[in-house]
Amino acid sequence: MTRIVEVEAFRLGLPLVHTFQTSSHRKSQLEHILVRVRDGEGRHGWGEIASPSDPYYGPETVDTCWLMLCRYLAPALLGTEWEHPGGASRAWAKVRGQHFAKAGLDVACWDLWARAHDRPLAHALGGTRERIAAGVSLGIEPTIDDLLAQVARHAGDGYRRVKLKIAPGWDVEPVRAVRAAFPDLAVQVDANGGYPEEPEALAVFRDLDHLGLLMIEQPFPPGALAAHARLAEGLQTPVCLDESVADLDQLDSAIALRAGTVLNIKVSRMGGLTPAREAHQRAVDAGWRVWCGGMHEFGVGRAANVALAALPGFDLPSDVSGSDKYYARDVVDPPIRAVAGQVAVPTTPGLGHEVDEPFIRATATAHHVATP
Repeated sequence: MTRIVEVEAFRLGLPLVHTFQTSSHRKSQLEHILVRVRDGEGRHGWGEIASPSDPYYGPETVDTCWLMLCRYLAPALLGTEWEHPGGASRAWAKVRGQHFAKAGLDVACWDLWARAHDRPLAHALGGTRERIAAGVSLGIEPTIDDLLAQVARHAGDGYRRVKLKIAPGWDVEPVRAVRAAFPDLAVQVDANGGYPEEPEALAVFRDLDHLGLLMIEQPFPPGALAAHARLAEGLQTPVCLDESVADLDQLDSAIALRAGTVLNIKVSRMGGLTPAREAHQRAVDAGWRVWCGGMHEFGVGRAANVALAALPGFDLPSDVSGSDKYYARDVVDPPIRAVAGQVAVPTTPGLGHEVDEPFIRATATAHHVATP
């Protein structure tokens, strides 16, 4: 049995190498929370709470996650024993929502358990892949020429799929320009729920439907499953859900309503590796295609994404691009790198990357320790 005797949390920010804009906001640096758990035998594991700073992607923020972690989740975990990391979530079962905050602890428990059993995290999860096909997510740029330059840069680095953020007023024309300039590149678009189900928006998606896209991701707000189902029925391009599926019940509803045929599975959004692994299986069993998305995680969370993406059902390129695309300096060693558009799955125990603890301790703007 495993009993966690200490939970440490570090709040720190890293500047982005390139400003990133979505349909809701623009950011030049990211602040996340790193979590370190330790058991009674001195073994440890790391996780990451990769919540946005503002409540635009979802209701959680770094501030709310810090509060939930320190006041509720960490104290609850300290009093729970478990044999397998999938059982650690019983500690916070009474806490509703708070998936980002829970994800950090869940990943840390998986990392600790995999290290204790001398197993790579990907293998512990049931992963079979040795390398992951990586895609990149590109934000809204000031001009179409700026966007084309970004696409050219990443295509030149070997990435074979790009995801373009779209928003009302920045959709058909920039996507058409990318498709014309890069006819052989796999392209998908992501609206982050930024469109209402109105005639103007439906016209945009009908135009995008003719551009040979891999998928259209989250066109409508999270709760609009019926709207997604109506859109999916009228398009040839597959509809992918992201924000609409924050837990397994919502996934079951989306499948029943036929609100899409593709699922973006994010460890952070789903509440950790435990529910994300289950979402992968349910979606695949229902005939949906799946891929592993990301929240611009630092190296800890990015390594967890790589491990999850090694599961056999992930047959689409995942957002596990090299960390150097986002950060000049990461928090793990070795840093995560993509070679010819692919990321190697670590074969060493746990996350497969050692955390730069001195850098984290020196950089953290807040530190919390929870003990029994």
